[in-house]
Amino acid sequence: MLNLLSFLFGIVSLVIVIPATIPLLGWANWLALPLIVIGIIVGQLSSSNLGRNFNIIVLLIAALRLTLGGGII
Repeated sequence: MLNLLSFLFGIVSLVIVIPATIPLLGWANWLALPLIVIGIIVGQLSSSNLGRNFNIIVLLIAALRLTLGGGII
């Protein structure tokens, strides 16, 4: 059950992160980061690793985008 909840946090975060790759929408990644971290924590409590690993991938995408955009743009 926790794995499913973690995966849902990841899906919601990914829905926010994908449009944030458009220039001038990078600020939306800052909204997604707390959801991603919550998803990783919930995924860590789960017996399966799928949700946690998915959230880590979404975190890497968001962090890469923030790094390329200088943190804001």
